[in-house]
Amino acid sequence: MKVVKFGGSSVANAEQISKIIDIVVSDADRRMVVVSAPGKRFSEDTKVTDLLIALGETVLAGDDYEPALEEVVGRYGEIRQELDLPETIIQTIRADLQGRIENRSSNDLQFMDTMKASGEDNNAKIIAEAFIKKGCPAKYVNPGAAGMLLSDEFGNAEVLPESFENLAKLKYEAEIIIFPGFFGCTKSGEVATFPRGGSDITGAILAAAVKAEVYENFTDVDSVCAMDPRIIDNPPAIDCMTYREMRELAYAGFGVFHDEAIIPAVHAEIPICIKNTNNPSAPGTMVVPSRKPELGSVVGISSADGFSAIYIDKYMMNREVGFGRRLLQILEDEGIPFEHTPSGIDNMSVILRTSTLSDKEAAVLSRIENELDPDKVVIDHGLSLVMVVGEGMHYTPGMAAKATEAFHASGVNLEMINQGASEISMMFAVKDTDRIIAIRSLGAAFFG
Repeated sequence: MKVVKFGGSSVANAEQISKIIDIVVSDADRRMVVVSAPGKRFSEDTKVTDLLIALGETVLAGDDYEPALEEVVGRYGEIRQELDLPETIIQTIRADLQGRIENRSSNDLQFMDTMKASGEDNNAKIIAEAFIKKGCPAKYVNPGAAGMLLSDEFGNAEVLPESFENLAKLKYEAEIIIFPGFFGCTKSGEVATFPRGGSDITGAILAAAVKAEVYENFTDVDSVCAMDPRIIDNPPAIDCMTYREMRELAYAGFGVFHDEAIIPAVHAEIPICIKNTNNPSAPGTMVVPSRKPELGSVVGISSADGFSAIYIDKYMMNREVGFGRRLLQILEDEGIPFEHTPSGIDNMSVILRTSTLSDKEAAVLSRIENELDPDKVVIDHGLSLVMVVGEGMHYTPGMAAKATEAFHASGVNLEMINQGASEISMMFAVKDTDRIIAIRSLGAAFFG
């Protein structure tokens, strides 16, 4: 059995949906299909998920939401008409959205999850009908009814362990399963969503649950590129990479695959193949448990902006037992996750996403001053993280030198360097204004 996931661009309109039907029926092993909400049909278009967010916000503001509701329904209406499906399915979708609005909970975050989840949910219903119209036995399956149980962290939920046993039963279904991505239900029956892009996570969970031969993730590129093609012209394609390499690259900005979606596949040791809906014969990129890399080789370079760093200086910090724990305890108390913690004998830095600080920055600084008594503490905003990743870097001398020489030659000042314990990645912090030139200089150094 293969689990197949199609992203927003692959299900954006009737033409794309017809392509995915052909792809699925061309391989009898493709028995479970995970679908996203309709994405952009052209560059200036708006994704249905964004339309639903706007609709939800209009409802919460107490404004007239009918125009926003009809805009969402209209997108599905175009797809239905082009696929020549019964009009009744649009009536069902309108009633579904109206019901979500009228029966909303008092928890605004949960309500927004309910609205966002409707994008995938209603698209799955349309796609199931399209399969049936083409003579393919298929059925829509609701994630909550199938046992996709999530934590109640609305907008950022995680799968609960019992979900895997629940979902394993789907492998015995005779029909092709059309399963909406991105959401599930809490134990109390409320809709909850994964982080944005979470349909990748849904597919990986299903693949692990049914012990699939492979998890195929269809998008709009032939393969994963070693660098962002919006920054570098014609970057090399990646034929094969490991779970660890993909996770590192996805974390730092690779938009092809959600970094959290790696985890279920890793635990079940299921290979992932990233393929192109518009060119399904292309071999794509395989993501596997292990591979034999060339010594000194780099598989990819990625970057992401929107980071901040807390710098703390305190003389004799290294002799103060529990200093690091107390610092991280402050962040935990404030509900702020951290990304990296480089340190020296008298100083320590914590890198975190700027968005997680929001209105908590003053409170965090105050607590650090009062509870840790540092000689100096500052927060530096406007940082980007640049990652150089490759299993071939392990035990290879000179890799960091090669990178820093490239930065020096291009005039990029390094704010911070951190190498993972696995030695398959190097992280560099630079100013946001230097991110593009940093990426290009590394590309020239490692890929020519």
